[in-house]
Amino acid sequence: MALINQNISTSQIPKIVKWIAIFIFAFILFSWLNPFVVINAGHRGVKTNFGKVDPTVLEEGLHFRVPIMQQIREINVQIQKAEADGDAASRDLQQVHTKIALNFHLIPGRVAETYQTVGDLDSVGDRIIVPAVQEAFKSTTARYTAEELISKRPEVRDQISQFMKDRLLRHGIQIDEFSIVNFRFSESFNQAIEAKTTAEQLKLKAERDLERIKVEAEQKIASAKAEAESLRLQKQEITPDLLKLREVENQRLALEKWNGQLPQVTGGSVPMINLRTN
Repeated sequence: MALINQNISTSQIPKIVKWIAIFIFAFILFSWLNPFVVINAGHRGVKTNFGKVDPTVLEEGLHFRVPIMQQIREINVQIQKAEADGDAASRDLQQVHTKIALNFHLIPGRVAETYQTVGDLDSVGDRIIVPAVQEAFKSTTARYTAEELISKRPEVRDQISQFMKDRLLRHGIQIDEFSIVNFRFSESFNQAIEAKTTAEQLKLKAERDLERIKVEAEQKIASAKAEAESLRLQKQEITPDLLKLREVENQRLALEKWNGQLPQVTGGSVPMINLRTN
């Protein structure tokens, strides 16, 4: 009995293999001939008819295609990030290095045009954006000196950003955010900037000290003038009557302090006091 079952199982193997092969072939054929295509969220579909790009862009959702004749390429239109290094020379021939970061996305309504002109959109960062960044950086930095690149950084940023927008818009790419991460210069230029900054700080300190000295001198002059004016006014107020009044006051004070005894020291003039009574 076991021998019979073994013979039956061995004879069925070719049939099983055949059905597996048929199933695989049917699955592949169905996948190839599948007339339905789903475009996922954040994507758009580009349809080609025997390789020719159809300008109509497929939105998200379920779409019908003619098997064999039409192929659908799903394109990502979500925001993506790209970074690029830039090396250039400023207007005063200083070497400048920078890193530029940006967020971008493919314009959904133009993905068919972009796919037709650019091709593989998975490498759009390396093929389109990085060269555009380098060209924009070189073109912009050539208009400014190294110091202006620092002092006018927002203006430089806007110049590079506008150049990038104009350049990438031609390929159906839109910039969402743009930033210059950093400017780096040669070591000699950094030392020159540091020396200039130190000199400006010392100059500013000297100017502040000079201003302080001037203010203090003016205060002393004003104080001396006020004192002189006070003495002048006091001098004008001294009259003969005032002197006579002061003399009488001095005599009165002397009488109040006199104890009635004459000085014991002879010689010199003795003040005469009229003690006669009527």
